[in-house]
Amino acid sequence: MPIYAVKTTASQERTVADMIMNREADDIHAALAPDSLTSYVMVEAEDDAILSRVLEEIPHARDIVPGESDISEVEHFLSPTPDVEGIAEGDIVELIAGPFKGEKAQVQRIDEGKDQVTVELYEATVPIPVTVRGDQIRVLDSEER
Repeated sequence: MPIYAVKTTASQERTVADMIMNREADDIHAALAPDSLTSYVMVEAEDDAILSRVLEEIPHARDIVPGESDISEVEHFLSPTPDVEGIAEGDIVELIAGPFKGEKAQVQRIDEGKDQVTVELYEATVPIPVTVRGDQIRVLDSEER
């Protein structure tokens, strides 16, 4: 089944994907609006002529990119990336949620399986290890750079 890239207005990808799927066209099977792909929606359809007819009725949908894609080209969008990806031990981070919000800390340990990071707070008089979810921190300074 071919997959087509549909050009959209920026920040309207999810809206366009939802509208495509709400049309209930039998020949359109799926629509994907990955966060990492700006201004494009991936649509699985029987052929581009059917998709073109559906897109005529959808605001913010601009055009179909010429050519077809294969599932192998979009499957990396289908598996979520862990929040701790790109974080290394020794990185300086800021806690952006939870009881220590706004505090700076240094990464001590990373548990990719649980998507958690153990950090040590900077301003604490006694070093306190705190384990937080990967989406609750923001990297300020990385030792790899």
